[in-house]
Amino acid sequence: MDKGGKLEAIVIFGDTFTFPEGNAATNRVHTFAKGFIENRLSVFVICFRNDYTENIQGTFEGIGYYYPYGQKVRSKHFLYRRWAKLRKYFNTCHILRVLSKQNDIRVINLWTNTLRTQLFVYLLGKLFKIRIIHEHSEHPLREFQKPRIKILWGEIKSLIGTRLCDGIFCISQYLMDFYTSRNVKEEKLLLVPSTVDNERFNISVAPVLPYNYIAYCGSLTIKKDGVDILIDSFSLIADDIPDIDLVLIGKGDSEDEESAIRKQTEKLNLGKRVHFLGQLSRTEVPAYLSGARVLALARPKSIIADAGFPSKLTEYLSTGKPVVVTKVGEIPFYLKDRENAFLVEPDSAKEFAGQLRAVLNNYEHALSVGNSGKRLTETIFNYNFQAVRMIGFIKSLNAE
Repeated sequence: MDKGGKLEAIVIFGDTFTFPEGNAATNRVHTFAKGFIENRLSVFVICFRNDYTENIQGTFEGIGYYYPYGQKVRSKHFLYRRWAKLRKYFNTCHILRVLSKQNDIRVINLWTNTLRTQLFVYLLGKLFKIRIIHEHSEHPLREFQKPRIKILWGEIKSLIGTRLCDGIFCISQYLMDFYTSRNVKEEKLLLVPSTVDNERFNISVAPVLPYNYIAYCGSLTIKKDGVDILIDSFSLIADDIPDIDLVLIGKGDSEDEESAIRKQTEKLNLGKRVHFLGQLSRTEVPAYLSGARVLALARPKSIIADAGFPSKLTEYLSTGKPVVVTKVGEIPFYLKDRENAFLVEPDSAKEFAGQLRAVLNNYEHALSVGNSGKRLTETIFNYNFQAVRMIGFIKSLNAE
């Protein structure tokens, strides 16, 4: 597609992810970008974080990316650090001006939790005449539960945010209902479930670890993903099934949380059976997930689980291996127990352990269930399938 000799483009802009390596949000950005590119759109990623990085500008798999903060190392001078934080706003304007001269930018896809960044991008949209679509993958009030004054501020912040964008991508029906209940027009919303590049997991490699293992991949968190419940569950089957270990891929959101998880394994005498692999690169992850006997997610019930949908779950499904996961949020809407995954009631290490044991003891049947789960990543969770829907939504906004 082109207009006036310019290629149509989309800018993915945010301070909740890094690029090209990063967290779950980074993986979702990758799937969005790849889908847009395959549908003949150029894609540029602007990381608005105050991160120190050697590569402040580059290209990855056809995606141009920029770090307007532009700092490779932390300066010793306080005033220079303050100036660098201010200068990134001017650098961002310059980057968008250059991109706008070379491309017909159809939309800025915004990823942020801060009102300040939302306001800045709103002004950029007005300056460059570009539509803004805000990505919502988590509950906007999750950090504003109490006291009442904080709840009120969360509601005000959310309300202002909906007025600073032209559209919203919601990862769940829960969020769709949340915004419509607050008088956001339905035509301003699009449900975009968890997306995955299933081609990353269509691999055939030698085992990367010399033992059989159950795998978890993501942040080592207790409140969000229930890694403590998973470890307790593993402790209940470890003696009965001595030829299986537990592998944890990722790092904690905080040193205290990861330390608590490590101490838990020591207390349960699982030091030699639970392996902490740390953060792996994007290219390494598929081999470790595909090499697992079982993939597990013991996410507890919470406001986070109600509103979101874990991107790691769609990556799990892409491997075709058996997936054991708790019935929280909208997971039961997409997955059916013993049809395409193995579902467990949340917050029970005993029930989760029972499902792990059943899967390992009847593994051929479990593999057939895993293969059924994989088919979902070729349809509803497929990155290209959702990219086509998003592009149609963008066209409808621009038509207005």
